[in-house]
Amino acid sequence: MHINIKEQQLAKFRKEYEQRIRRRVAFEVGLTEFMNNRSNSKIIVSSHVNSGRPSEEKLGNLIACLQSTGADVIKLLIDVVYITDVAPVFHMLTHCQVPLIARAVGDRGLISQLLGPKFGAFLVCGSLGGTSVAGLPPLVSIKQVYKPEYINANTKVFGLISNPVGHSKGPLLHNPAFRHTGYNGIYVPMLVDDITEFFRVYSCTDFAGFRINVGIPHKEAAVECCDEVHPLAKSIGAVNTIIRRPTDGKLVGYNTDCEACITAIEDALREKLVTNGGASQTSPIAGKVFVLVGAGGAGRALAFGAKSRGARVIIFNRNYERAKALAQAVSGEALPYECLDTFRHENGMILANASAVGMQPNIDQTPLSKALGAYELVFDAVYTPRNTRLLREAAEVGTTVVSGVEMFIRQALGQFKLFTGGLVPEEFMRKVVLQQF
Repeated sequence: MHINIKEQQLAKFRKEYEQRIRRRVAFEVGLTEFMNNRSNSKIIVSSHVNSGRPSEEKLGNLIACLQSTGADVIKLLIDVVYITDVAPVFHMLTHCQVPLIARAVGDRGLISQLLGPKFGAFLVCGSLGGTSVAGLPPLVSIKQVYKPEYINANTKVFGLISNPVGHSKGPLLHNPAFRHTGYNGIYVPMLVDDITEFFRVYSCTDFAGFRINVGIPHKEAAVECCDEVHPLAKSIGAVNTIIRRPTDGKLVGYNTDCEACITAIEDALREKLVTNGGASQTSPIAGKVFVLVGAGGAGRALAFGAKSRGARVIIFNRNYERAKALAQAVSGEALPYECLDTFRHENGMILANASAVGMQPNIDQTPLSKALGAYELVFDAVYTPRNTRLLREAAEVGTTVVSGVEMFIRQALGQFKLFTGGLVPEEFMRKVVLQQF
């Protein structure tokens, strides 16, 4: 008897399909029986959301579907593209009727774990072994730095918006300071690509009070996100701290970088003058040639600060047009970046690095590798690592050096005062910084 091959294949497929249907029915019957008859067992039903950016509607429908299984706890692993994609996750955590575990994947989803307890997360996740995974900090870090047991619905959210943000030491300083002063707050790193979109999304949620630090490369763009800008920050054209004013809800921008870095340089120069038997009531920066590397937010703060003290400001930046624009704003001078190594002046010179050159992980880099002995003082705004290659090489030739750590401490004190409405635990914060750095 002749049987067509296609008929054989069709019969085979039909048999396999019927077997799969029987197995699925048996599984569903068994699962239903198990869910209905379990005693003290708790069931977690999980799902991975990896198809496009999550919306509240999509997450809500998925949660409703998972709830219908009779699960005791629901777990969602959610792929996100931007930090703003985490906003629907917070909304679901707040309104879910069943205990919910939700983790947004990757560095831009990190806040889903750090802020989870504020919005009612059943638990938070972390990595084991002390090693950080993208968006998943070590459990020991969560326990020691962020202390989720102290976080509740009334906890005010603070943080740094930057890109990159992994280098930030802010959480190591501000979180202990909050606990030291009894202030109910948490400080988290936030990897932000679009600062305007960030404020548009999170200003409309219960995300924050709003008290945010602004880092690279958003300090200049942050000015346009504020309803009001402090006169100093407006003149600089860069904001590093944004506070939501409680009386009217307006976002007000400040700049604590300027005084922090300039006073750190001044104090180091005054100490040197006292050691050498001299002193002056005027700023020791007055009349100096202030060589600045970098024309971004930190660079603008340094340029305006040096100009206000009577220095002659010379600006070097890889983008020469930006250097010229800043030089014009402070009545200074811009020179091509390639001329930095050969620049000389007969008067006392101060070098200030306000670029990211030398910052972790590129710690072997330096903006200037020659003629450091021509400078009276070298300042580096980079504070990770604490002792950069630039500072090491300057110290080796006998130049006075000022670390970005000192600037970090001073600007952080100013920010903490703005954050809390006046609290300034200076001695405690200095102690923490020296221990942690």
